[in-house]
Formats: sequence, C-alpha cells, structure tokens
Amino acid sequence: MSTESTIPLPRQLAITRGNGISFRGAAASIWALTKPDINLLIAITVSLSFCLASPSSGDFSFLRLFSCVLGTMLVSSGAAALNQFMERRFDGLMRRTARRPVVLGGVSPLAAFIFGSCVSAVGIVYLDIFVNPLSSFIAAAALGVYLGLYTPLKRVSPLCTLVGAVSGAAPPVIGWAAASGTLGRGAWILYTILFLWQFPHFMAIAWMYREDYDRAGYKILPRSRNRRRFVALQSVFPAILLVPCIMVPWVIGLAGSVYLAGATLLSIGFDDYAFRLALTPSSSAARRLLFASIIYLPSVLLLMVLDKR
Repeated sequence: MSTESTIPLPRQLAITRGNGISFRGAAASIWALTKPDINLLIAITVSLSFCLASPSSGDFSFLRLFSCVLGTMLVSSGAAALNQFMERRFDGLMRRTARRPVVLGGVSPLAAFIFGSCVSAVGIVYLDIFVNPLSSFIAAAALGVYLGLYTPLKRVSPLCTLVGAVSGAAPPVIGWAAASGTLGRGAWILYTILFLWQFPHFMAIAWMYREDYDRAGYKILPRSRNRRRFVALQSVFPAILLVPCIMVPWVIGLAGSVYLAGATLLSIGFDDYAFRLALTPSSSAARRLLFASIIYLPSVLLLMVLDKR
C-alpha cells in the first residue's frame, strides 16, 4: 500500500502522484472516507426518531432537527475516517475494502487520522452547543465503543458483532434525546429494535464477504464447522425477536393500528429472508437478506412516524 496521495488536501498531509492538483479528486476521496452510504441510513434513522419524540402538537423545530442530523453525521463521518485509518493495513487485503481512499493513497493515513479526529470532535461539540448535552454524550459514547472496543475486537472474537450492535443502535437514541431532552421508554424501544436488526443485517454482510474477512485475519465468523450454525442463530433469533419488539410501540400507544399491521408484515418478510440464509447459506441468499434489511428498518420507522398517536 502506497502512503502517497493522489490529492493534496492539505499538501502537507496528502501528496499527489502527478504534477497537478485535483480538487475534484480530493473531494471524491474525502467523500468516500466518510462512508456516505452508511451515513444516509443513519441520517434517516436519526430524523425519524426525532420526529417520533417531538410533540404531536406545538412547535416543531426544523432547525434543531437539522442540527441534530448535521452533528450526528459529523461524528459518524469522523468515526468512518478513523476506522479506515485504524484498519488500513487490512483493508487492502479485502476486495470489499481495497478501493477505500486510504488504501489507494487518495488520502494519506495521517490525513485520515487528523480529518477523522477533527470532524468527530466538531460533531460532538456541535451537538452539545446547538442541540443538547445528552445527545452529545450519547454520540461520544457510541464513538468510543465503536473505535475503542468494536474495531479492535473484530480481530479477536466473533463477539464483536454484539459490541458493534451496542454502538450501532445509538442513532435513534440521539434523535430522541435531541427532540425531547430525555431518554423515555420510546428511545429504548427504538434502541432495542435497531440493536436486534443489526445482527441479521451484519450476518448477511459477513457471509457475503467471509473469504475477505478470513484473508484479512478478521474473526467476524468462527473458523470451524459451527460457522453456518453461528450465522443461522445470529440471523434468525434476532429477526424473530423483532416481531414482538415492533408491537411494543402499538401496545404503549406510541403508534396506531396501521403501523402495527404494516410493521408486522415487514417483520414476517424480514424473518423469511433470515430463515432462507440460515437454511441454505449462499451469497445470493445473504444479498437478498441485506437488501431486505436496508428496506425494513426505515420502513418500520416511517410507518411509526406516519401513524404516530
């Protein structure tokens, strides 16, 4: 892996291979460094949870919503950059991550570290000043767990998925805290839903790229005969538990019957894809489960918002 950069932003941190300076290339590399696909799902989750926690009547602060999403995106973008800095030696060994900007040299490791540190710090401070201290604290705690525990644990034990789910379920709690200033039962319901959702979602990714992970030395999945059983358990049981969990908002009066009917149908479909991966593990089954998971989560939250009581 070359430590030289194709983009000079700034020149001291990233050096071009050619004689010219490509601002477009710099912007593209920095954009890729933030993992925008993941950030989009986080932004949707934060926004919908903010709407759920906001009063049904009265003032709705679009400015606070914007600030919450912006601050969370800054923290998430910084986390993505720092993750790529920490895993740069191993990303080059995986087809899935071989084209990340730090691996290709579009951004130097030092630039990624400084960018990630500054952006995440700005995001935490921004949330504290323009939203509230509670949302800032939750974002900082999630960042710490993600980088301090989950990232290194990926090379130690398959239990990393459990730890990763702890921090990965933080976005709806941030949105709820930003809107209400408290962590009511609704926040914990959303946290539980997102916590459980991550297991089948990530098992789909893990199975699709299992050879990549093995090549890079990640212990995402056990390297034994129990590998298929591990994927089956981590996919099916959390997906099954999602069914009663998505009913709780209806039980406590957070959402109505339209939500209950729609979310139940979505959960049954999601469970079906999880069972298919468990029964006949294949890359195609994993890909279908991954796609279903991306559709499932925002759809359930959107139904909850639209049928909010």
